[in-house]
Amino acid sequence: MNYVYILECSDNTLYTGWTTDLKKRISAHNSGKGAKYTKSRLPVKLVYFESFSVEDFKKTPTDFGCTDPAVRCKKAATTREYAIKKLSKKEKLKLMSGFKLPEDFR
Repeated sequence: MNYVYILECSDNTLYTGWTTDLKKRISAHNSGKGAKYTKSRLPVKLVYFESFSVEDFKKTPTDFGCTDPAVRCKKAATTREYAIKKLSKKEKLKLMSGFKLPEDFR
């Protein structure tokens, strides 16, 4: 599974990232072993994510110039991460509006 996520930092800024293990990555951010950006803005809180399943890419036609579903899944997630990073804070807040964080990520 691949994830694109948005964190809210202690200074109310937003950080967007990509990972294959969301809980482990959030823990790394909060222990100061995540991105440089979040290191000085602890603690961080997960506020949004999108998941990309390799299984979904086994069912879809070839895209991203590759037939390997795992590679296509990662490429889709990192492409989405890049697109979200280009959004303004206002656009990110709109994207996040109405998103309900599942219980196991609270």
